[in-house]
Amino acid sequence: MGSPCYVEARVKTSEDPLAVMARLAESGPHHEFVVYENESIWCYAGGILADIRLDRDGATLRGVREAEFAWDGRPLRRVSELLAMLPLPQWRVYGWAAFELSYARDGSRERLDNERLLHLIVPRSEVRLHAGVAHVRSSDPGTLATLVDLLSTRADSAHRRAAPINVRNIGRDEYCASVASAVQEITADVLQKVILSRKIEIDSDIDLAASYVLGRRRNNPARSFLLRLDGLEAAGFSPEIVVSVDVDGTVVSHPLAGTRAFTESAAENTRRRLELLSSAKEIYEHAISVKIGHDELLTVCEPNSVGVRDLMSVEERGSVQHLASQVTGKLAAGADAWDAFTAVFPAVTVSGVPKEAAFAAIRRHEGDRRGLYGGAVLTVDSSGALDAALVLRTVFRENGRTWLRAGAGIVGQSQPAREFEETCEKLDSVARFLVANEIREEVDA
Repeated sequence: MGSPCYVEARVKTSEDPLAVMARLAESGPHHEFVVYENESIWCYAGGILADIRLDRDGATLRGVREAEFAWDGRPLRRVSELLAMLPLPQWRVYGWAAFELSYARDGSRERLDNERLLHLIVPRSEVRLHAGVAHVRSSDPGTLATLVDLLSTRADSAHRRAAPINVRNIGRDEYCASVASAVQEITADVLQKVILSRKIEIDSDIDLAASYVLGRRRNNPARSFLLRLDGLEAAGFSPEIVVSVDVDGTVVSHPLAGTRAFTESAAENTRRRLELLSSAKEIYEHAISVKIGHDELLTVCEPNSVGVRDLMSVEERGSVQHLASQVTGKLAAGADAWDAFTAVFPAVTVSGVPKEAAFAAIRRHEGDRRGLYGGAVLTVDSSGALDAALVLRTVFRENGRTWLRAGAGIVGQSQPAREFEETCEKLDSVARFLVANEIREEVDA
């Protein structure tokens, strides 16, 4: 097969980037896509020119080039090698990694089922929107023209009303019992911290694109995403990154741990902020997360380059406020972005301390696989840059099922009722902004 090439165009637009991305997802020429917001850069990746999949049998490349590696205990190294085979001079891939990829950190397949661990795509078409200019490229000239038309035609705005889900009357007793059991394990020195999650099944028919738009307008995430790939759909407002690696090798992780609700009352928010900053439990939970993040980056970065910035600042993320820190470093000679991702994945803020003991506790208490929850939506490109958003504050859909999921960090001082309430506060970042398919109301002129 010959090497593909993209045709390109530039389009100026003053339209809200969120509205543009939603229109491309809903009305664009590609059924499968990833929308990814990285600060001021919005990306739409549509169609599949090539894809890379990883499971317990190995890694495969299909599309513009065909290749396959059997499992050899180095799954992400094999993914990197497949990416190097792409017959494109400037490629960029989009996709996701499942939480269960973490079970293969040591190369073992013992705890893996027949599940996708990672799925990356080289898109047929891509739109990167920044500062009012859309850079558009596609492997097909006709598709490029369609995308340019969509970008050039401003659509009528519409108001979509939410159909909120009450998350406080579901699964309380079961979750509190799991927390109490985990506290006993921590007291017995089985582990120091574990993040336990709870799942909320949604029976109503949800419009994921509309929910993404409404939820994004009411959240201020570190990253956001909307995707539909091979039957898996998700719309999320990630409060933190797993890791970001720049072209120059600068590595950043962004642990958030320690939570209080963020309300419409400024006075109440200030009170809760001060409570968060003075809580021994929350400070301990955050400190051990930062320590683990620091030690993980030491394994792939120049030792003298690793440090912590903005220690225990408070960041507002939708319906909650968190203690936040940044752990930074510079890749050591011979290390690349995949090494950094391997070192920190999964984020300590969705697993625990130590990680292996936390994985075992998660399997004991949660009862089902997490899949995309606690994993990552990520972009990687030929320059060596990588950006991975932690999958939290997300609505998921697959195989006819729609659900939410959220967790809380459990330490020795945890109180089950408070941890349950924390999951509710986090779930509200999404649950309050779900849009049912049948509800639509035009904005008054």
